[in-house]
Order: sequence, then structure tokens, then C-alpha cells
Amino acid sequence: MIGRLALLGCLLTSAGHAQSGDAGYRVGVVSESGDIVTWLKPGETGLTVDRVVPVGLMPSDIDGPHNITVSPDGKSYYVTIAHGTPYGSLWKLNYAGDSLVGRAQVELFPTTITVTPDGQFAFVANSDFHGDHPRVNVVSVVHTPTMTKITDIPACDMPHGVKVNHAGTRVYISCMHSDEILQLDVATFGISRRAKTGEGHAMTAAAAAHECSPTFVSVSPDDKRLYVACNYGNSLQVWDAATLTKVKEIPVGKGAYNVEPSPDGKLVMVTNKKDQSVSLIDAVQLREIARIPTSKKIVHGVAYSPDNRLAYISSESIGADPGAVDVIDLAAKKLVASVPVPGQPTGITILRFPITSARR
Repeated sequence: MIGRLALLGCLLTSAGHAQSGDAGYRVGVVSESGDIVTWLKPGETGLTVDRVVPVGLMPSDIDGPHNITVSPDGKSYYVTIAHGTPYGSLWKLNYAGDSLVGRAQVELFPTTITVTPDGQFAFVANSDFHGDHPRVNVVSVVHTPTMTKITDIPACDMPHGVKVNHAGTRVYISCMHSDEILQLDVATFGISRRAKTGEGHAMTAAAAAHECSPTFVSVSPDDKRLYVACNYGNSLQVWDAATLTKVKEIPVGKGAYNVEPSPDGKLVMVTNKKDQSVSLIDAVQLREIARIPTSKKIVHGVAYSPDNRLAYISSESIGADPGAVDVIDLAAKKLVASVPVPGQPTGITILRFPITSARR
């Protein structure tokens, strides 16, 4: 196992010379088997390492940070820590100085996080990859100002993706094993609707042909549509958020995993985890307009530059070979830069600097 100090040295060596100028944001990525958060600085020729932040508590084992997201005010960030004794946790860190603000115990193997636009609540999907299935797993709700867990909401079999809408009224949950999406009302912390994305975890060959296994769900900027990545179906499902009915299913690459619309809502990016590619979808015509090869095989997460020009793609490591964050030029529809990141990089996010704070 590569030690944390070796990981830090590898990252700092790969950083190269500092680039001039500042884009006003950073790209953050967590490394699940390296127990680190890497903050990357965008520049004219790609990305360089800004700094590396160790996370986790277990010195002799892997804590497993899986996902990362940023508070609405840009002053702090949240990381899910998958492993614990026995449960995982949600960490809150200040961006300035990377000091730990607080930790909240959640449940078994927390994966993704979403934070309400007012910054008051975080919803965490607990996937429990290693437990017995079928079973009902929970979504944890954390009051972020105090980092206190409020409740665990019984949800479905293996919830993996969670995403709050931009109005802050609803949270959508994708359930891998029960093959469904859920609508959760923020005002009541209750599940109000659910819909099937496929036939459920396949027990027969016939059922497997109709299985989606949704890994992630995202919401269009106008809150009118949901985008669901079907990991087994190799497709992107588009849903009407008002009626929770499926509008269209679009074939993409093998192992569709993560999905995010661009900030302007014109494009949707799907990471194809088993295809070494990302699919670029026209959000108006609802069709794949490009399939772009990535630098590494196991493609994971996606985030966008605030100006809609670039997409940042995380790819996991394979053995000693490091993972990477790739830079995709959306206009040119091609890979334009890549930076190595060790320790199985998974979750990725963008932090825009608060207007009133100094840039680092």
C-alpha cells in the first residue's frame, strides 16, 4: 500500500511550475484509497496541484473518502468517509486552511452528498456495498451548521446518487439494486414519490435485459428534468421532474456511471466507467453528439468550469498506475489536458471563490 507521505510527494512532484493568473475557482477531487483531497488550480495549459489535504482517522487502514461537494457560500467543503467503526461519516472542512469544522456519523458506506441551496442541510446516500441485499438502506440528513445528524430516512435498496433541486424543495435519489428513483420533500424529510427505472437487480437473463441500475441522478438548471445514469443499461434516462415520468432513454457508452448537466443547461455529460470515455449529450435534441476518449480506463466523476467551457473528469487508479483528472474542451469536444492523481480519485467538484474572500 502506498503511504500517505508518498502520495503527497508524488502529487507535489507532478504539479510542475505554477501557472500565472487565476481562474477564480479550484477543482477538488478525493482519492478513495489514498485518503486525500487534492485541490487543483486551472490555468491556460491545464491543471496544476494547488495543495493536498490528508483526511481520515485510521492510520493502519484506508478510510475511503468517496465524494466531495462544496457549500453554497464557497467557504467550506464536505467529504464522505466510507469506512468507520462501524459506520461512515460526513466531514466538513473550511476551505481557507482546510481545518476540520466537524464530523457527523452517518450509516454504512456513505457515497454521494448533496447540500440544500441555503446551506442548512446535507443529504447523504448510504449504499452499504458489502451488506446483505435486498434490504432497505437509508439516506442520512445532517444539519450542516452544527454537523449534527437529524435523522436516517429509510429509502431503498442501495441508494447511491442524491441531488437536491435548485429551488431547494426536493431531493432525488437513485437506487442501484431496487432500480428506481425517489423524490424526497425537503420540508418533511419524507419520500413522496418513487418510479421504476428498470426491472430491478436481475435474477434472470430476461430481467437483466431491462435493468438500469441507476448510479447517479442530476437535475437540470431549470429543475424541469432529471438525468439518470444507467450503469447496467448503458444509457442515460431523461425524466420529467414535475410528473416523474420518463421522457427518453439515450444509448451511451458501457457502464454509464455519473451524469451532470452543464451550468447553462445546454449539454449533459455522462461518464462511461467501462468504456474509457465520456458521452456528450445535446440537452435540447436529447441525443449523443460526441463520445470522447479519456486518458484512463475507469472513468468516474464530472464537474464543469463556471464559464461552461471545460469539463473535468476524474478517473480511478489501477494498481500502481495513478488515476487522473482530464480536461475536456466542450466546444472542440476533445481531451485537451490531464493531470495524474494517485490513490483512486473518485468524487470531483468545483469551488468558486466567495466574492468577499481573498484568493489562494
